[in-house]
Amino acid sequence: MEVVITALGPDNVGLADPIIHHVTGRGARIAEIQMYDHDEAHLFAMICRIDIPTAEYEPLVDAMRQIGDHTRLAIRVWSSQRRPGRKPRLAICGTFVEHTPRAMLEAIADGTIDGEAAVLISNRKKLAGLAAEFDVPYRMIGNEQGAADDAKMVQALDDFDVDYVVLARYMRVLPPSTCWQFAGGRIVNLHHGLLPGFPGFRPYHDAYAARMLTFGATCHFIIPELDAGNQTINQRTFSVSPGTPIDDIIARGERENEPECLVEGVRRVIDREVDLHFHRVVARTTKRSD
Repeated sequence: MEVVITALGPDNVGLADPIIHHVTGRGARIAEIQMYDHDEAHLFAMICRIDIPTAEYEPLVDAMRQIGDHTRLAIRVWSSQRRPGRKPRLAICGTFVEHTPRAMLEAIADGTIDGEAAVLISNRKKLAGLAAEFDVPYRMIGNEQGAADDAKMVQALDDFDVDYVVLARYMRVLPPSTCWQFAGGRIVNLHHGLLPGFPGFRPYHDAYAARMLTFGATCHFIIPELDAGNQTINQRTFSVSPGTPIDDIIARGERENEPECLVEGVRRVIDREVDLHFHRVVARTTKRSD
């Protein structure tokens, strides 16, 4: 059983030691370990991916809870195999654009994505009706200006026992603290441009200004460290004729290309066709069997 352990908290000496000593004492095989000390923020962060027998999972969860209490670390233990025979639970996050979260909810409903919509999260009120339409719980985590309360987001993810976080045109940057707590390939993002060529908040306009005739979207894993490499899961493009207005290009991208790109990317993750290992996307040799 593959298990991901993440730890986050105030920086101090020897924080990783009790975690590593415990998992190795249980005979676990460590497949990946990364630790970061952010001196300026006095923050310690860690991810450890291990393999253990399935029967060891619940005792490990309990042990990590005790270590977290002792070290003041927020420790999370998670496995995509933790609920045999049950579908993974997805948090779908959006802001204004409805096409992409709607496509996700439709794909879950028709079985294209073999998961469960646990909650719809937004920093705006606009998507409340979409959540009601699909009978999915809704959490609004933004203020009147749309500024997101990141602590509320983390609380919602915990409240709904989420396995994967899907940013379906969620137009806010997640802080490193949130990314670390759900590291290891649990956060999937839809960027409305082709990476690495067109990052930022206006990729359609940037590509249009560069006189591009091909536009696209990128589905990728979110990682805590920016610019750490290529985390692309899926990309999808469409071409336009010279002189096509930018508004028409954006409308087509939002309505057709982006939703299809994200749905296929999330399907690959849920079916365990791809995984994230040391910040790199790798193809798995076996798919999800539970």
